[in-house]
Amino acid sequence: MILVADSGSTKCDWLMINAQGETLGEYSTMGLNPYFHSPDEIEEALKENSDLFLLGPEISKVFFYGAGSSNEDLNNKMKSGLNRVFVNADILVDHDLVGAAYAAYDGVPNITCIMGTGSNSCFFDGAKVREEIPSLAILLGDEASGSYFGKKLLRSYFYKKLPQKLHDSFTETYQLSKEELIHRVYNEPHSNVYLASFMKFLGEHSDHPLFQDWVKNGIQKFIQIHVKCFPEWESVPVNFIGSVGYYFEDCLRIAAEREGITVGKIIKKPIYSLVNYHINTILQNNHA
Repeated sequence: MILVADSGSTKCDWLMINAQGETLGEYSTMGLNPYFHSPDEIEEALKENSDLFLLGPEISKVFFYGAGSSNEDLNNKMKSGLNRVFVNADILVDHDLVGAAYAAYDGVPNITCIMGTGSNSCFFDGAKVREEIPSLAILLGDEASGSYFGKKLLRSYFYKKLPQKLHDSFTETYQLSKEELIHRVYNEPHSNVYLASFMKFLGEHSDHPLFQDWVKNGIQKFIQIHVKCFPEWESVPVNFIGSVGYYFEDCLRIAAEREGITVGKIIKKPIYSLVNYHINTILQNNHA
């Protein structure tokens, strides 16, 4: 049996298939990121999903694509944790950006962007994934991500810059003090996931003109930095992976039109398309 995993910082989706490409099971765990999680923590997170954990010895191959799995040392750290559960498996660990590129690929070169808890971009020609500029993560980058808009919302709330109705709704929803915010952001782990959780509030008020402007302008800034850095940006489709583009598709398309890019696929969860990519690869190898 084969496992394919797509992990952001918030959540990891797992699909199990057989050698014929048939889906055998679907599972979910917390996001697994080697920047933040040790092999012990990776093992414990997998144990929390008892169905997946019990299947561990039966898995023959794992394709894991995750946020933070961006170099050999981090990949080995992730692999070490996975090896403790999938003890008989051949394990491949790679970046979530590579997984996104595979998921969005439909036979033509393209630019693929992630806009989830964090953000990033790459060019994929069908053989090689190429980054043009690095992702600088939560403190210095992650433009148009959930954590980016979460920070903007929290600043506006505490600086008293929100319209009164939005301010009152936020107060009623979260009852959040400055002290709690500072503690959660500066003293507890996974501040990027915490900040991105406030994207839900923007989603619940997605028709408000202020939030519409925030998202359009944020995505436009992302395009200027992370799409137009590629020489091919004018000639290839640009795909968007993640909840920000999916739930704010109208804003995405307006920002794209402003910047003159061609929108390709908009995918909320890449795991299904990623599995299809691997099914096609497996079947091709079987018939080679």
